[in-house]
Amino acid sequence: MMELSKRELSSRVKLIAIQTDKFKTSMLGLTFLEPLSQKTASENAILPSLLRRGTQEHPDMLAMSAALDDLYGGVLEPMVRKKGETQCFGFVGSFLDDAYIQEDSKVLESAIDLMAELVLRPAGDGKGFIEAYLDSEKENLIHRIRGRINDKQQYAVYRLTSQMCQNEAYGIDKYGEEAQVKEITNQGLWSHYQSLLETAPILLYYCGPAPISRVEAAVREALAPLLCGEGSKSQKEVEPRSSKPQEPRYFTDNMDVMQGKLVLGFRLDSPKLAPRDAAVLQVFNALYGGSSNSKLFLNVRERLSLCYYANSNVDKQKGILLVSSGIAFDQYEKARDEILAQLEDCRKGNISEEELLSARSFVMNNLRLTEDAQGRLEDFWLGQSVAGCDDDPAAILSATESVTKEDVQNLAKNLWLDSVYFLQGKEGKTP
Repeated sequence: MMELSKRELSSRVKLIAIQTDKFKTSMLGLTFLEPLSQKTASENAILPSLLRRGTQEHPDMLAMSAALDDLYGGVLEPMVRKKGETQCFGFVGSFLDDAYIQEDSKVLESAIDLMAELVLRPAGDGKGFIEAYLDSEKENLIHRIRGRINDKQQYAVYRLTSQMCQNEAYGIDKYGEEAQVKEITNQGLWSHYQSLLETAPILLYYCGPAPISRVEAAVREALAPLLCGEGSKSQKEVEPRSSKPQEPRYFTDNMDVMQGKLVLGFRLDSPKLAPRDAAVLQVFNALYGGSSNSKLFLNVRERLSLCYYANSNVDKQKGILLVSSGIAFDQYEKARDEILAQLEDCRKGNISEEELLSARSFVMNNLRLTEDAQGRLEDFWLGQSVAGCDDDPAAILSATESVTKEDVQNLAKNLWLDSVYFLQGKEGKTP
């Protein structure tokens, strides 16, 4: 049994708490929610790791580790994510619940206090970050950005989105770019962080057996400085989406690779996020390319052997669907055309009852798994918060049961191909 509670602690600080005795640990999260911007993406991305280096009370990693050991081996890690055109960064922690500790100890309050230390009292003199920590984390972030190229599948997706959405915030990587990291200064980053503390929207998250009253009281005490005032951060205007091109745009990179990476980027006209709309979108994705029983897997990969893998993923916040595949260089046209042919099948309603049942079952099982995993629940509610939705997994699961073939067919008709990206070998020819 789960009891969901939401509290507005101030105009910009929200608390989502799930009370349940399903887990032996409690999960905590503190996330800043900022519009993706080329100017601030790298500054925001470096902050969690930099803050995690130490606090005024625990000034280095050794002291931080000791503090977590005192919390019975608790975990508190930096986090940077991208949800639609929102950059989400902060901390996620997991701690043993009080009920499993023999001695009288309030782990929840102590864990929230430690998280508050990280956010409100970073190591240093209170006028800037420790220079050595900043230099080290700049180097780490640059290595992380350069490392994108090591996973060619994810690199191809990055290249497609950065070019497909080059005039939109969605095209910005969650870590920013190396040039922006190099420009970060101690004084500039400190000033930026102070502004975030005063104005940025913040989502606090808790999942565990403690009642909401106890969680809220602990948060209000530990994070009181964040709740003072009524932050006046103006909302960034939503950038217009790229207009529908007369023809899909094509992008190609040449690299020393053994396998080609083909990514197709589709846009969904007027994406909606009500439970039924979200359910239809997920069922379509599972049926088209998001599961091992999908059309792409069974036809493009298995039946026709045109690729080594083929799958689809959807970003419901942005209304973008990406099909990613690994292919032999000379299979480019055949693989692309067959991927589009499978979408056309969906548009025509060539969907068997078995395919529909399998897709619905896949989505429903995933939603049930979400309710059984604290990490998945935290990520789900972060996404819902960014999208401004209140529906829980159970509501979407219920809506999924009634998704019809016509629902999936109509959604497929609203998808249009925007861009195609192909990562090919050094000697390859541009398609």
